[in-house]
Amino acid sequence: MDAFQAKLVAAATGSTLTALTMTPFDVVKTRLQTQPPQTRPLFPRPPLNTCCQPNNAASCVRNMSSLAARQLPNEVVCVWEDGLFKTTRVNGFFDAVRHVWRAEGARGLWKGAGTTLVIGVPSSTAYILTYDHLLNVVLPPLVQSEALVPLVAGTLARSAITSIASPLELIRTNLQSTPLHPDNPHTLRSVLTSVRSMVRANGFQCLWRGLGPTLWRDVPFSGIYWASYETWKKSFQKRGHEGAWVAFISGAVSGTSAALITSPFDVLKTRRQALIMSPTTHNISSSIPLLLNIVRTEGSSALFAGIIPRIVKIAPACGIMISCFEGVGKILMTPPRP
Repeated sequence: MDAFQAKLVAAATGSTLTALTMTPFDVVKTRLQTQPPQTRPLFPRPPLNTCCQPNNAASCVRNMSSLAARQLPNEVVCVWEDGLFKTTRVNGFFDAVRHVWRAEGARGLWKGAGTTLVIGVPSSTAYILTYDHLLNVVLPPLVQSEALVPLVAGTLARSAITSIASPLELIRTNLQSTPLHPDNPHTLRSVLTSVRSMVRANGFQCLWRGLGPTLWRDVPFSGIYWASYETWKKSFQKRGHEGAWVAFISGAVSGTSAALITSPFDVLKTRRQALIMSPTTHNISSSIPLLLNIVRTEGSSALFAGIIPRIVKIAPACGIMISCFEGVGKILMTPPRP
């Protein structure tokens, strides 16, 4: 098998395996980033076994269960029962997994997997092949500094692929976002219906909503990731270590550091794209006002919402992708023994 075909098969193998195994972490991350901000109680310590409500029109509900939240989504503010402040808000990684599992079952954790395969396999394959071509063919004669070549190659490849795949990413993000009611989860049909309505109202350019923060997230991520990856890989090679396991470790470490730095842009990107199906900040449609609103109403910590599932996903995902690309590609390019 020639070099290009081997790299194509290796990249497709890595991106498919990554999409199938990492989708639950992506769902949890998106849910944590798109849930409505926590509502403040009307007064800090309400009397025992009572509900705080903006008005007295609704009857008091002693336990803020999911059923009560569905029945009175705009009425119940807080419940104080047996000295515990109870709320249906998702708090943390495992709580988000539990909520998704309870409301939608195991299938809910793989929501958007089909769209992820449609987006992820072609875009990740094209991305890594574009990066490889820029790194080894196009940029070495143009960029004098050897250390800058992977950084420039990563940013250029990611900018091109992200811009092309942005409409599909918009659909996937809304499919995985927090639904208005736990018993009425988003479906591909409902998301596509909302997207069609948005296109009729605002034109086709709205399909690229969130592209700005997506580029703010992905372009620095790719530059940091590839520069770090090539540095770690060369460091291992100097010590006589190479192979798929070196690629996996280098990719996982580089992906983790890049994810930490770019996390606020990931939150912005998710919020911008999920505005179609989410009630959160529905009247804000620009990135900078949305950023300021998040910081003002939820605090700067909200910019790192979903950081744990994102890192838990990205570290192995980057390791799997690059180790498959290098490992499988090397095996396929090896000529058969006579």
